[in-house]
Amino acid sequence: MIRRRLLYLLVLMVALTAAAALVTLQALWLLALIVPLAVLGFHDALQRRHTVLRNFPIIGHLRYLMERIRPEIQQYFIDSNVDAYPVEREFRAIVYQRAKGELETQPLGTQRDVYGIGYEWASHSMAAHHGLGEPPRVRIGNDQCRQPYLASLLNVSAMSFGALSAPAIRALNGGARIGGFAHNTGEGGISDAHWAEGGDLIWQIGTGYFGCRTRAGRFDPEAFADQACRDAVKMIELKLSQGAKPGHGGVLPGVKVSPEIARIRLLKAGETVISPPGHPEFDSPTGLLEFLARLRELSGGKPVGFKLCIGRRTDFFAICKAMLETGIYPDFITVDGGEGGTGAAPLEFSNSMGMPARDAWVFVHNALVGAGLRDQIRVIASGKIITGFHMIRALAIGADLCNSARGMMFALGCIQSLRCNANTCPTGITTQDPALTYGLDVADKRVRVANYQTATIKGFMELLGAMGLHSPAELAPDHIFRRVDNLRVRNMRELHDYLSPGQLVAGEAPVDMDEEWRQARVDRWILATEHGAHGGGSLREDEPLTSA
Repeated sequence: MIRRRLLYLLVLMVALTAAAALVTLQALWLLALIVPLAVLGFHDALQRRHTVLRNFPIIGHLRYLMERIRPEIQQYFIDSNVDAYPVEREFRAIVYQRAKGELETQPLGTQRDVYGIGYEWASHSMAAHHGLGEPPRVRIGNDQCRQPYLASLLNVSAMSFGALSAPAIRALNGGARIGGFAHNTGEGGISDAHWAEGGDLIWQIGTGYFGCRTRAGRFDPEAFADQACRDAVKMIELKLSQGAKPGHGGVLPGVKVSPEIARIRLLKAGETVISPPGHPEFDSPTGLLEFLARLRELSGGKPVGFKLCIGRRTDFFAICKAMLETGIYPDFITVDGGEGGTGAAPLEFSNSMGMPARDAWVFVHNALVGAGLRDQIRVIASGKIITGFHMIRALAIGADLCNSARGMMFALGCIQSLRCNANTCPTGITTQDPALTYGLDVADKRVRVANYQTATIKGFMELLGAMGLHSPAELAPDHIFRRVDNLRVRNMRELHDYLSPGQLVAGEAPVDMDEEWRQARVDRWILATEHGAHGGGSLREDEPLTSA
């Protein structure tokens, strides 16, 4: 594409200029200018370290020039009070440094507004130490699981093949193998790229049952067992909803169902496929748990769990009640925040649906504790986990371990060009265009992914040491503080009602939680109208819709 055309143009210009130089000496000056550019262009196209330069020789240097002068530009805006420090860009810079093994320290102290509402920090200790030696791992698998998995504290969150390119998937999985952490496949099925590198997999299954579906779109137990029993698959995750678009189904247009996609997802090539908002295999909390038990048995006893973004709280209370009634416990629950990201989502959903991650982690932890179930289930935090402090905060307020998508994307080289849904990603990560995926070198990027994860875990452990703690299990809500207004600061325990074991079951929870707990049903999901409608609608239930 652009790369080839530019190189062909340079070769042509060198040839024409060389021919002209045989006629006139003035053309030698032009030749002296073009030859170095041609050499630079070929060097850029052949090197493997920088994807943007590999895809866009010569002109890609403009991007790196801006990256070099960016700190000075940012500091100008800070000093001029024109713009706040761009937090997302700061996190991206941290990931780049860690992925590349560069120096992470910075001069002049914090660049955050520490008096701004919402600013958060961890409390350090006078009994600080150097931190833990070997990173601790988390055992996932309760008494009903025959093949428990020892998971890293930070793993790759769900991103599907199709949304990501094959080289990107291979780099993520290769990084997981090097660093000893897990790679969530996303709901698009297990591709050849997932198997290629030998990293541990968490197989995510969505409402479309891709990779384990019948022609009618229902669950196929034989197709599921065929892949779930393979050694690389360590856990099974059933996706109920995701933070970027909770309660929203999906349409995979037929033009995107290539023969490769069709083979991986068990579809018909060229056929449009609709993923429903909910699962057709069950319609109640009890049905959900029975389906999870079925997945556990079909996989040979591997850990099973589900992922969701919290919406109506009675829905999750109903699942907890169903656990108590059936005695079926998932091994883990992945809790996504309403601020979670995706390559493409309706704006109303991404901005205005779903409980934010921090509130959701606290709520799920509370619900499981209040129901007396917390010791059976691991809680995985997902939603803008990028730094060691993000992990500290998530574990302090209720989680056991973390997943990261955005951080891993940055480690691959994502520059947030926001072309994920256009098939024109310049870094070759979120595109299927061979001319762009060519630039993403798997051997280089898998090491960067591993470097980022290792450095972030190290940062987590150093923060733990600075807090005077010797285990992640010692983290508590009291350790994290938030500025709630210009004058007041509160820790997380003061901001949230933390329940005692069995408090919900005993009817001793705060009034609002107790009322929702009593409303929850195990045999069906409670409809919004059953909570009591009030205000808002301009039409009565029995009034027909008419067009003007």
